[in-house]
Amino acid sequence: MMIPISVRTYAFTSSVYPISFQPHFQDWETVNQLIPRQSIFPVIDVDSGKSFLVQRRAGSGHADVQPLTKQDTDIMKNIYQGKWSWHRRAIFIVANDQLIPASMHGMPHGAGALANGFSGHFCIHFPGSTTHGSGKPDPSHHVMILKAAGKFDEYVNHLSPHELLDAFFVIVKNNDKELLKKVVLTEYDANNQLQTLDKIEAIRWTIDDNAQEVNEFTRKLDVEVKMYVKEIGPSKTTLSFFLIRTSPISEWKVVIDPLSDFLREVDS
Repeated sequence: MMIPISVRTYAFTSSVYPISFQPHFQDWETVNQLIPRQSIFPVIDVDSGKSFLVQRRAGSGHADVQPLTKQDTDIMKNIYQGKWSWHRRAIFIVANDQLIPASMHGMPHGAGALANGFSGHFCIHFPGSTTHGSGKPDPSHHVMILKAAGKFDEYVNHLSPHELLDAFFVIVKNNDKELLKKVVLTEYDANNQLQTLDKIEAIRWTIDDNAQEVNEFTRKLDVEVKMYVKEIGPSKTTLSFFLIRTSPISEWKVVIDPLSDFLREVDS
């Protein structure tokens, strides 16, 4: 596996060069020892290939980190297209000569101690990490860790219709088009349907436990959806989703049209 990145030290900025070793899927207990507090390490964004340095400041169930300098903050903000966001992104960190899959969000919060133009810290999660509030793993981070590790396809291929629909909404929440293309079907142009999801600022959902078996290859599930739609505001609805597979041994797919059609309606 060759991953082109730019790694900057205190003294200079290097040209892009490849890391040529395989990712190591490490749990939080192990990573916690590899990146003690005050340690400095690179973060590599999987989708863009951009990298920046961070310092771990705190965190017991996951790593609370800060961009090391103003330059690192600028790179991170560029990764998030100029706007801080709670969206999770698949990343690697480099620690102890290991490329370790992880997930970060892009929202400054809480305390911060570095003069870096970043108002607070952000969180990096690893397998087995938990949140401050719930003490449980964060599903949105979990999916992005799997993406970074190259394990997402294996994961979704074994999900039940209910589990896949839940994973679908997690991916919608993260606004990750690459992963959505792996789990959805549509009667229309897929890119246009996915583009409508950009209107979602925030989303919560509750899936009915009772799936209707339409036939051997089709299930129907109702979902109560609460979302904040850009330029519209809060919206609440119940949508019926169909999940389809082509054979008894193939993976399920979510028909995305009910959600994208609803977003077009509220925007019209």
